[in-house]
Amino acid sequence: MKILLYGRFIKESNYDSIGQVVRESLQRGIQLYANQSVHIHLDQIVGPHDISLIADYDSLRSEKIDLVMTLGGDGTILQATTLIRDLGIPILGVNLGRLGFLASVEQKYIAHSIEQVLQNQYHIEERSMIYLESSPQLFGGATFALNDFTLHKRDTSSMITIHAYINGDYLNSYWADGLIVSTPTGSTGYSLSCGGPIVFPNSGNFIITPVAPHNLNVRPLVISDSSVISFEIEGRSENFLCTLDSRFETITSEHQLAVRKCDFNTRLIILKNISFLKTIQDKLSWGSDNRN
Repeated sequence: MKILLYGRFIKESNYDSIGQVVRESLQRGIQLYANQSVHIHLDQIVGPHDISLIADYDSLRSEKIDLVMTLGGDGTILQATTLIRDLGIPILGVNLGRLGFLASVEQKYIAHSIEQVLQNQYHIEERSMIYLESSPQLFGGATFALNDFTLHKRDTSSMITIHAYINGDYLNSYWADGLIVSTPTGSTGYSLSCGGPIVFPNSGNFIITPVAPHNLNVRPLVISDSSVISFEIEGRSENFLCTLDSRFETITSEHQLAVRKCDFNTRLIILKNISFLKTIQDKLSWGSDNRN
């Protein structure tokens, strides 16, 4: 089996956990690779090694990697999708971050989780993504996101106006700080913090959630992900902010923007005895009485 170790910001406090991942993998005959952010730390973590560097999409494709193991939090998984793109390589997230809705493997279960993967004690969950069509083109062509697409004010404290359309039909004008369009996966992210609903994976939806709307009768909407949502944006500033997950670009009112369901999915490895329902129960303390 070939596994790519993928990280973003590696801290010394994570060295022990990453070292355990490397040792447990090599002891089981796994061939390891690493992206640049992990590779530069490996000499300090495990000493001399023969772990190869994978720097870009082309090398990832040519090496025929079986699995990407992310080392970090949910943001690391979001970033890994920009490397994997349409290759369909499944992701297993080791949670070195905080809350971790997507990165489901806690540090104390690293060895057990690697063994589960080798024994095929898991299933793969297909997570839909969102795709941005824009003119002029943004994000260097990597115009997809696992969590969400957002529009925001940028250079002023004044709210902006976002006119939204569904399949060409006028939906609403949002006077707000911004607007979020999220996938079911992204429903537990930024959208949730702005009052959006939790939507189960594979529900086939987009969630449209305003950020601090001034028109108080506006509420989050759940619509079919077969829809195309387009936007016109205006405000007192010339520049606005457009994001795909953690990536951002500056735009103007001249940009033409529309989002739809992406043609490919992100594939997440879900280990035995782990489910979305159990994850949100654990992370959000559902069913627990903490009053006393």
